[in-house]
Amino acid sequence: MPRPTNRLSALTLKKKLPPGLYADGGGLYMQVSLQGTKAWIFRYARAKRPRKMGLGPVSTKPDDKRITLADARQKAAAARSLLIDGVDPIEARNAKRAQAALEDAHAVTFKHCADEYLKDNEASWKNEVHRRQWASTLKTYVHPVIGHLPVAGVDTGLVLKILRPIWNAKPETANRVRGRIETILDWAKTHTYRQGDNPARWKGHLDNVLPKRSKVKRVRHHPALPYVDVPEFVAELRDIEGITARALEFTILTAGRTGAVIGATLPEIDLEAKVWTVPPERAGTKIDGDEPRRVPLSARAIEILKALPRQEGNPHVFIGAKSGKALSNMAMLEMMREMRPGFVPHGFRSTFKDWCSETTNYPNEVSEAALWHVVADKVEAAYRRGDLFEKRCALMADWAAFCCKEMAK
Repeated sequence: MPRPTNRLSALTLKKKLPPGLYADGGGLYMQVSLQGTKAWIFRYARAKRPRKMGLGPVSTKPDDKRITLADARQKAAAARSLLIDGVDPIEARNAKRAQAALEDAHAVTFKHCADEYLKDNEASWKNEVHRRQWASTLKTYVHPVIGHLPVAGVDTGLVLKILRPIWNAKPETANRVRGRIETILDWAKTHTYRQGDNPARWKGHLDNVLPKRSKVKRVRHHPALPYVDVPEFVAELRDIEGITARALEFTILTAGRTGAVIGATLPEIDLEAKVWTVPPERAGTKIDGDEPRRVPLSARAIEILKALPRQEGNPHVFIGAKSGKALSNMAMLEMMREMRPGFVPHGFRSTFKDWCSETTNYPNEVSEAALWHVVADKVEAAYRRGDLFEKRCALMADWAAFCCKEMAK
């Protein structure tokens, strides 16, 4: 004779019962704990070994999120069906949960892993600049390509898509980017978000595709003062009187080319609009139909211009020793040699770029526009109509505040 089923009722579930197991039939039980809590249990034997499978807390109200009597019976029936097919219901449930966890892991993006890696390691990085450099290189070079993609799907092709455009032009930066991608992918593997070899590893992998850094032609850059030293340098500069000191400070504040600053004329300056308009022939870019470059002027740059001496008949902003002439093109260089041997005025453009990339959230195209760089991609250049002037106004104001922060103390 089969054992009776459906022995429990909704009324029984509501009763205050002593601790123990209360059978509903077919392996389904309501378990009452010593604390009086109630839960559903499915009991069965597998290879003559008794097993007990929890089905969830007992529901005594129709609108709560716990398991009703009807739900429990349905779950027990499903478990019995698996047993008939020779499948252990506990193992089947564990496999289903593992598959769900794997699918969730595959949905985790590279950017999420990068953000979590930074959080995990920020306490070990005493230098805040180091953390900003990490975040900046990822934001500039990596996230636009793979940030939104599942970290489990990042492969060698995607890594090369990031590295190839900068490997020869910026070898040092490219190597740092590669190393940071490799580190984040290792972190993701440790957290079971991905499997397999690291596609960003160098030895025995990318070294078969990309040239060694020692073989990459290095671009000779102008010696640039580190941006962290700029406020102290500007403070020293402001203690020096004379047009040369003011011209050098103006060059730093505008991130301008030295030739453009020396050749600046009064008609190019609009103090009311706070803008300096540099004609194409002095902007340092050689493309057909180039437009004048508008340079936002910070409050300190305006202050410098208003305090400069004027010479009748001399149109230049920074007048030279000879009547009617501009400041000598060697004046600022000689001052730099005296104040910081080994560095040159033009290097402050690189200093400005480093500061933008490593300490601010301004998009790369804004700082590039501030440096008057030509858009290399012809398609992008064709669609970019504006010069991002309003955004550059904010950028140059922040740069001036950074440069002058020693004076603000």
